[in-house]
Amino acid sequence: MRTLAIDCATEACSVALFEGETLLGHRHEVLGRGHAERLVPLIASLPGKGKADRILVSRGPGSFTGVRIGIAAARALAFAWGAEISGYPTLALVAAQSPQSDPAAPVTVCMHGGHGEWFVQNFGADMLPQGEVRSLSPEAARDACHHDAIAGNRAHELAALFGADSGKTAIDMLPDARHAMLLRPDHLSLETSALYGRAPDARPQS
Repeated sequence: MRTLAIDCATEACSVALFEGETLLGHRHEVLGRGHAERLVPLIASLPGKGKADRILVSRGPGSFTGVRIGIAAARALAFAWGAEISGYPTLALVAAQSPQSDPAAPVTVCMHGGHGEWFVQNFGADMLPQGEVRSLSPEAARDACHHDAIAGNRAHELAALFGADSGKTAIDMLPDARHAMLLRPDHLSLETSALYGRAPDARPQS
């Protein structure tokens, strides 16, 4: 079975194609903006133009626009190819690709959120979540951080809040689709709606 993985929920836009668990090709670009223009060309540059029997796509949280672009592309390709489709949380992929030791240690994932907040979630050594993802102020994120290893694109900022002698290890990283085979079955869901991690900015008029 061929699997196409898509992750463009952050400033990174990445795709990867697998045969079973063997990586056939991948692309990873840090764009900031422009995911809508780059995602389909990146997929088309993969072997066989990325055509797969199964598609894995990040549901967020992350960039509202990036999350929606990834999900829309995954749904369209799944329909066109008659492929299966599953979603996964962005922070779960960061946790899965973060281990710096064998055996893996528990990790707190800290990613850029919005309005000065960070997305924070703790994961055990089995890479399963310990509680829900939360959008928190830096001070609240410090209180919510349970582990010495901190991974994500706000890892250094969070580790710095504990001081230089805290023993915290910051692992600066963005999600990368080429690590999608590290996701556990528990991370995958047939649900592909977006996970925003916080309430929308817009408020309905009364």
